[in-house]
Order: sequence, then structure tokens, then C-alpha cells
Amino acid sequence: MSDNPRKMNVVFASAEAAPFVKTGGLGDVAGSLPAALQKAGANVIVMVPLYGTISDEYKSKMEHVTEFYVSLGWRNEYCGLERLIHNGVTYLFVDNKRYFDRDYPYGFFDDGERFAFFSKAITESLQYLPDGFKPDILHCNDWHTALAPVFLREFYQGMPLYENVSTIFSIHNIAFQGQFSAKVLEDICGLAHIPAAAFQLTCGHDAINFMQGALNYSDAITTVSPTYAGEIQTPAYGEHLDGVLRRRREALQGIVNGIDTDHFNPETDPAIAQNFSVDDRSGKAVCKAKLQEELGLTVRDDQPLMTMVTRLTRQKGMDLVTYALDRILSNGVQVAVLGTGDYEYENALRYFASKYPGQMSARIQFDPTLSQRMYAGSDMFLMPSLFEPCGLSQMIAMRYGTLPVVRETGGLKDTVIPYNYVTGEGTGFSFANFNGEEMGDAVFRGARLFWDNHDAWNNVVTQAMNQDFSWTRSASKYMDLYRWMHPEVPMWVPEVEEKPEEKAEEPKAEEAAVEQPKAEEVKAPEAEAPAAKPTAAKKAAPRKTAAKKPAAKPAAKAAEPAKGEAPASKKPATKAAKPAVKKAVAKTAAKAAAETPAKPAAAKATAAKPAATKAAAAKTTAAKATASKAATETKTATKATAAKATAAKTTATKAAAATKTAAAKVTTVKATAAKSAAEEAAPAAKPATKAKVKAEESKAPTSSVKTAAAATRASAKPEAKPTATPAAEKKPAAKTVSAARKTQKRR
Repeated sequence: MSDNPRKMNVVFASAEAAPFVKTGGLGDVAGSLPAALQKAGANVIVMVPLYGTISDEYKSKMEHVTEFYVSLGWRNEYCGLERLIHNGVTYLFVDNKRYFDRDYPYGFFDDGERFAFFSKAITESLQYLPDGFKPDILHCNDWHTALAPVFLREFYQGMPLYENVSTIFSIHNIAFQGQFSAKVLEDICGLAHIPAAAFQLTCGHDAINFMQGALNYSDAITTVSPTYAGEIQTPAYGEHLDGVLRRRREALQGIVNGIDTDHFNPETDPAIAQNFSVDDRSGKAVCKAKLQEELGLTVRDDQPLMTMVTRLTRQKGMDLVTYALDRILSNGVQVAVLGTGDYEYENALRYFASKYPGQMSARIQFDPTLSQRMYAGSDMFLMPSLFEPCGLSQMIAMRYGTLPVVRETGGLKDTVIPYNYVTGEGTGFSFANFNGEEMGDAVFRGARLFWDNHDAWNNVVTQAMNQDFSWTRSASKYMDLYRWMHPEVPMWVPEVEEKPEEKAEEPKAEEAAVEQPKAEEVKAPEAEAPAAKPTAAKKAAPRKTAAKKPAAKPAAKAAEPAKGEAPASKKPATKAAKPAVKKAVAKTAAKAAAETPAKPAAAKATAAKPAATKAAAAKTTAAKATASKAATETKTATKATAAKATAAKTTATKAAAATKTAAAKVTTVKATAAKSAAEEAAPAAKPATKAKVKAEESKAPTSSVKTAAAATRASAKPEAKPTATPAAEKKPAAKTVSAARKTQKRR
């Protein structure tokens, strides 16, 4: 857009990014978040190592950008940049065959040197980015890129290009920190001679910590859920970095991850047996039957099927699973597990599968396609993690209508709402303590709901499938952080954001067509009620080309709560008169005939009321506005009762002076067409006794008296709504008649 000179420029560095290379949640984040950031108004370049495991399908499409050498301790290492645009996002792959042309991304003896090189290559390459890209933000992820903020501040700070670069470090799992021998500090990093860097990287005797360096050097720190951000500041979860995080807590915040809702979509997923949606879940029953058949389980729709797709480690709660499986399987819940990990857990799962044939299935393998079918075909999904920074599986499960059973930790607590038996709210089932019995109880809370109240179960499934786990919200929070760090970069507004304005104008047009008569009626009171004007102005501000009539409607509605105030007490009078007349017409035919000529008079009165609005715009006094209204009400009374026309005009003239001291009460008396009505307005408006009300109820034949009665009721009883009961309307009418007769006798 022309108002925005440029977008926020972000370099997003990660050791893995789907679909090129992925070993866990980090790959999902780096594969989805950059695209969401671009939609939110950023220019993003993702930097990833050019691993030998990346498919030739992608390598063949890469374009060589540049090459240079990176100094690493006493070494000068080659670095090439290969560009690939995938799904609208620019990926730059860091090429060095000695470090990255291997069969697996991690787990080698020289990982410290490999990813120290990657971090140094990231900072060095900021000078060589294509198309003159000058970064505002360097966003690093996990320990593999943790040295980049350190190198940037210690080796590149004096260069003009780097002065403007702010650094953000995201913790995806604090358990993996990148700890290596202190020899790496000098031999590879070249930082041993810098006391500040050596001190902030050292984590113990003869050891350095890459992540600790990033926590000390980065301008901002994020992690993948708000609960996890609090947990890692405690010794129980901080993995010995809790002290650093507490010291830097002002720079730390948690932002929940999202999932790729296009890929994980039960309506279009080609990997599942039959597609389904939140409105039509018949396909989910087919998916369950096919999955039971595939896994060798008994095909039964009356038994809940619970699955796990996980790494078989203690962190994922496998100790609790092996403890509680006997209880779960022997009480009618089917279980299926997919994953690999520690051999003791693999063997335990094989044992239970052999002990409970048809009830338990253990697939000790890595199979992404089968995992999709397990998400879609199961009823519950188990995640009893010891700790879970964010977790994606529980969100994917809910996307497919599978209710998660989770421990209340990290992102599991932030994304799963526990089912409430009283209100019916919730999206899953949870337990608090890392305890096998509590986990079993949570599983059977879900199983009992499945067995005993299937309608409630289906309602929870609907609520789970309706959750929004897209990256849009997460990207918006990251953009807020970027803008906080670089307020000089104007906010870029995507074209998509113009659509809500168009949608907002549609109801306005309907308002103008449907509510036009009511809008005219309340136009003049709006000018006389300053208490309601700010609300009206606020709601009418976006209407640049809309008519004034619908703009006045919100003013009338907003003014109703303010009826108790003196200036605003008159405002409902005109609006209240109309329902009072309509109810009187329904009672007797004679009264309907008397009220018929009053309607055109009311229309003329409303036509004259814009004059009061203009007077308010010219900042005239409240007394003049009230006098104008008094004149219009007198005209209404004149049309209804011709014999009282002259007296009503005289009253309007004298009322202009009297309204300065009794503005809220003169209006009701002016309609009675008596010369001395203005002087006796206050006594006339006071409530009459019940006896007088009963005696005078049958003496209100004219429409002018009804109009005055409605006005009296609106001012004397501000809490009453215009649509009051007939009995409530008659009482103030009788009071006004009595006051009018007293006035006539005195004349």
C-alpha cells in the first residue's frame, strides 16, 4: 500500500523446516509460521542448512545466490546460499558439504562445531541477502542457532547494517540446550578472549551452553506457550537455566504454536478412509472401523478407541502409560500406540499387545500416514507428558474430532479445556499431577461420557473441532513483538483487512432501509441529550457516505440507560408516544379515530426536528433546543385538538423562558395547552394518588393528552421502557389529565 514504505524484514533461522527436513515440532513451526508472518505483513527469509537428506525434488529447483567464506576460530569455511521459493516464502539453504551432507541432521560428535558454523554463517550472510534485503529482525530458534545473537553483538555490532538488527530467540524445548566442552569457546567460536562472552556462555566447569548465550544476548525471548514460559522460570522445569530466565523475565513471553490447518483437515485429507466435517461426522465412524481393522483390533463402535502418536520417552509420560495400561485395557477401552523410542517402553508395549489381543495394538515404527489415520479414527488421544512446551498432537487430534486426555502442563494446559459436567463446556479431559492413577481416572472420565451420555460426548467433539488452531493468531502476536522492537517501521496493512469494512457497511444499508422512520423520530432528542452524543458519534464515525438517519438510531439506544439524567430525561418522549397511541387504538375504536389525525401531525413534527439538530451543531444553548421541541409538541397537540391551538402556541412562547430553570418538566405541561402550564409544570408532573388515578382514568379522550402522558411517564419514570404494559401507561396519563383540568379551572 502507498501508506507503507516497506514491510518488516525478518530473517527466520532454524535447523529444520518442513517439508524439507523435520524431526519434531521445530520443523512444523519453521514450515508454517513464516508463511503466516508474510500474510500478517512481513517479508520473511528462512535460513536452513542444506542437509544431504533433503529430497532431490527440492534441490533441483534451488537457485545459487552467492558464496563466501566464514571465519570459525582459526578456520575459513566455505558457505554457499541456495534459494528456493516454496509456498510464497523464500528459503535460503546454507551449503557446506563437510558439515551438512550427512544422513541425519543431528547426533554427531562434532555437532558443536557444525551448528557454531551455522550460527556464524547466518550472521555473516546478512550482508549477502538477495534483492538488497536489509533485516530488521533476526529470529533464531533453539540451540542450533543460539550463537547467532552472540556473534552478532560481539563481532558485527560496529557495522551499520547490523546496528538496526534486533534479535529474538525462541525456546522450543529447554531440555535441549547445546552443551559442549569449553574448548569449543576458543577453538571454534573464537570468544575465549572476550571476558563478557566467556562468562555468559560458561555453564560449569569446562563446559559452555549455547542456549545460555542466546538467553543473555538476545533482545527478546519467546517460548511456545504462556504456561511453559512460567514453568521454565522454576527449578523443576528450568533445567538449570531458570535463574537466567528469572533475571530476564521482562524480555520473556509465551506464544502458543499453531498447526497447518490446510494439511490437517478432515474434510480434504487424502490419507484417511473417508472425509468428514464438524457438521457431518458420519465419515469418522468409517475411519474408526477401518483403523480397528488395520490395527488388528476388534471392530466395535461401542468401545472407545484411545491412541498415542509419540516418542516413547519418559518426557512423554510413558511411565504413567505402562503403569495404567492393565487397568485401562481390562475395563473396555481399546488402545493403539505408534512411535519409537527407549527400548524398555517399546518392549512394555509389545507385552501388553500380546496380553490383550484385539484390545491393544503397538506399532513400533515411524509412519506419518498411519498417524493421520489414527488421529481421524480414534475417539480419544492420550498425552500424559511430564512436561510439554506446546505440543501439536493434541491440536491435531481436536481438529479431527478426537478428544485429548492430557496432563495440565505447558501448552497442553493452554490448549485443552477440561470437560465440565455441569456446564457441558470443554474440549477434552485433563489431570494435574504426574501420577498413573490420576491419568487412569481422566481416561475413564472420558470413557464414561462416551458410554453413558453420547449426546454430551458429541457436543464436546463439536466444541473441540470448532477450536481455531491456525497460525494466524500466533503470527499476529509475533508481529506485535516485532513492531514493539521496531516502532519506526510503519504497520503494513494487508489488503485482506479491507474486507471487514465492506461487510460492516452492509448492515448499515439495511439499517437505513428498515429503521428510517424511527431514526427520524429520535433525531431532535439526540441534539438535546448531550449524554448520548459521544456514543452516537462513536458508532456513526465510520459512516462517511451513509445517511444521517441510521446514524441516529444507535444514539437513541445508547441514551436509554441515561434517562435518569436531567438533560436526557426528555429524549424518550417522542419515541414513547408512539407505542402509547398504538395500544390505545387497540383498546377502543373511538380512540383510534381520535388518534388518526395525530399521526400526520407527528410526521410534521419530526420533519421540523432537524432544525434542533442544526442548532446543536451550531452549539446553541439547551434552552433553545428545548423551546424548539416544545413548539413542535404544541403543533402536534394543535392538530389533534383544534380548539386548543392558540393556547398551545402561547404556551410555547412563554415556555422558552421557563425552560431555563425547569427544562425537564416544562415539556409535559406544554402539551396540555394551558397558559399557566409552564409555571405549574413541576407540581403537575408529580405522581398523583392512587385514588385520583382511578377516578381520572376514563377522562383522557384526546391524542394530545396521550402524547403528553407518554412524555410525563418518560420523565417521571426514567427506568420504564417505551414498551410498558397498558396498566403502567394509564397511570401517568390520568395524572396529566388531572393537572390539565386544574389548570383550566384556574383560567
